[in-house]
Amino acid sequence: MRTIIIAILITMTTQVGAENSSASMIKLAQAVHSIDANVIFMRHALAPGFGDPDSFDVADCSTQRNLNAEGRAQARSIGAAMRNSGLQFKDILSSQWCRCTQSAELLNLGHWSTFDGLNSFFQGYANKQVTLDLLNKKLASLGDGLTLMVTHQVVISAITKNVVRSGALVAYNSTTLETQAFTFD
Repeated sequence: MRTIIIAILITMTTQVGAENSSASMIKLAQAVHSIDANVIFMRHALAPGFGDPDSFDVADCSTQRNLNAEGRAQARSIGAAMRNSGLQFKDILSSQWCRCTQSAELLNLGHWSTFDGLNSFFQGYANKQVTLDLLNKKLASLGDGLTLMVTHQVVISAITKNVVRSGALVAYNSTTLETQAFTFD
């Protein structure tokens, strides 16, 4: 009897997980299609703390705030949901900050590259105006297809006016400037 109850609980948990995954995929696709988005901004996965240490060096991950185990699992889960959504990215770009490049790598969506227009200007390690000029030029040059941009809260907020938590996403139409924020939970 105990074995039957455990089997039923496992089946129910698996079904709830599958339903949540399906709901997430639908939510993602709806967010993109509802505004004809050509960009998805993703705030890097969970990297506990605030800002970066005074010893920050963009080329040295040991001087930065990085993903913890929960953040790494979060990035993998988001990547799986994106792969299952059926959406295809023509380009995947990341801030140079290690928490963003770690997120981009763990998403496991294919080739990605760093782009200075996604770097954080929160503490002045990158120049805000230069960063946003680069990003706005990139956004203006996007053609057809969907681009994923893994970046920071300050960058997403500056462009979309959305404030998002770690691992959250914002679908963005670079022509109409419409946005649709979403998460996978």
